[in-house]
Amino acid sequence: MLSFRIGKQGSCGNLMEIDTPAPGPGQIGLEIHACALNFADLLMVEGRYQDTPPLPFTPGLECAGRVTAVGDDISEFQIGDRVAVFGGQGGLAEFGVFDAARAVPLPASVGYDVAAASLIAYGTSLLALEQQARLQKGETLLVTGAAGGVGLTAVEIGKHLGATVIAQARGEEKLAVAKAAGADHLIDASEDLRLRVKALGGADVVYDAVGGETWKAAFRATNPGGRLLPIGFAGGEVPQIPANHLLVKNLTVIGFYLGGLVSLRPELGRETFDKLMRWLAEGRITPHISHRLPLSETAQGLELIRSRKATGKVIMQPRPETSG
Repeated sequence: MLSFRIGKQGSCGNLMEIDTPAPGPGQIGLEIHACALNFADLLMVEGRYQDTPPLPFTPGLECAGRVTAVGDDISEFQIGDRVAVFGGQGGLAEFGVFDAARAVPLPASVGYDVAAASLIAYGTSLLALEQQARLQKGETLLVTGAAGGVGLTAVEIGKHLGATVIAQARGEEKLAVAKAAGADHLIDASEDLRLRVKALGGADVVYDAVGGETWKAAFRATNPGGRLLPIGFAGGEVPQIPANHLLVKNLTVIGFYLGGLVSLRPELGRETFDKLMRWLAEGRITPHISHRLPLSETAQGLELIRSRKATGKVIMQPRPETSG
């Protein structure tokens, strides 16, 4: 089978032929039809991710496909079932083996590409905003990097939870994507974020996927008693948090990492992913996919993430003709 492999730390990776793996106890074998790229995949390829697997490995945190084999003690899945998987690695290949506990069944109306695009981004936003930050109806939510893979879902989920959403992104095209997802107010990344947000009444909850100077400006625009979620650091700088400002303004900074929470509370992850599949089938959420590429163009897909030329999700398709 073909797999996009990372052979040494910091290498760009190569598509190569390897043996098709067989599932062990508690695992399923999957014929992969779609794999969504994430910024975490890029960090993993570069050896800078907190959960980078031992070398060699196949990146690809989330994917969807058809079950081709089941290991011992598996009763919830059968050969032929359509599933989506948050496996943490292994999705950038024609076939993969994943823990059954990380898989959820797909409704008949949900395509492989749409399912693969939904687990991490929507799962992160739903759990971060609803469970961790406890975003309330009528509050103001600031989303930075709002046209990115997770940012767009935060805009969408924020509106579902009844918040007024301020979206920050770079350029008219990306801001238009955020507006289409439901954003009430738009701020270009070239503008003074703090002044613009303060003029809109400040933010009660901040969902920041950028870090660096963007985080600092968002931090200063947060209302007293507000909550801040540092979701990622796409800008490259992990900011320091001034504890004295937390004290004076009674602010709460909430760390959130989907992979860690799902490992700690697998039942919560499964419940969340099942809910997302239902929402997809009902049309309540609609992932924005800017690029669909064949597996052979994985390096180009990762470059779209690195250069920030993608909006929403980039989907790699080992079997483009059967991606739906």
